[in-house]
Amino acid sequence: MINLVLFGPPGAGKGTQASNLVEKYQLVHLSTGDIFRANIKGETDLGKLAKQYIDQGNLVPDEVTIKMLESEVDKHQDAYGFIFDGFPRTTPQAEALDEFMQSKNTSITLMLALQVPDEELKKRLMKRAETSGRADDADSNIIENRIEVYKKETAPVAAYYQNQNKLAEIDGLGTIEEISQRLFAAVDNHGQ
Repeated sequence: MINLVLFGPPGAGKGTQASNLVEKYQLVHLSTGDIFRANIKGETDLGKLAKQYIDQGNLVPDEVTIKMLESEVDKHQDAYGFIFDGFPRTTPQAEALDEFMQSKNTSITLMLALQVPDEELKKRLMKRAETSGRADDADSNIIENRIEVYKKETAPVAAYYQNQNKLAEIDGLGTIEEISQRLFAAVDNHGQ
């Protein structure tokens, strides 16, 4: 089983690269944002609980997020593996994910961290705002804040996986194909 954690700041190209990884390795893509939206829209018990926190402007507690992920993993018993996108964002979440994966007799194979300079991220997000209509991509102050939050949140998680020899930092500059090839090489060479 291949279980990947895909990391990268806003605008690093996670969505595009997740699709390429899913296709190459036949993985199930688990995006916490998509899972939240689906549970809230479907009015599941977990979705209703998450919505209460979100409506109050609070973060959804780890145990609720983990339960949502567990229910998604359980829907795909025969998967070759999973790619976790947007999770874990903190060390306690990473520890909880490890515990859950161990309960399924598997583990996280590798954390892939896309590295893109801040100036390039800003350019990409401003460009994306023109085509996507996402207001949060058009405001340079919001963009800078999102990048800073990412750095603060994720640095400890990267260290957590580095301590397990499961961190691969990937140069996120170049063509989509070049970046994909770097990601594939990291996955293929890990553990050999």
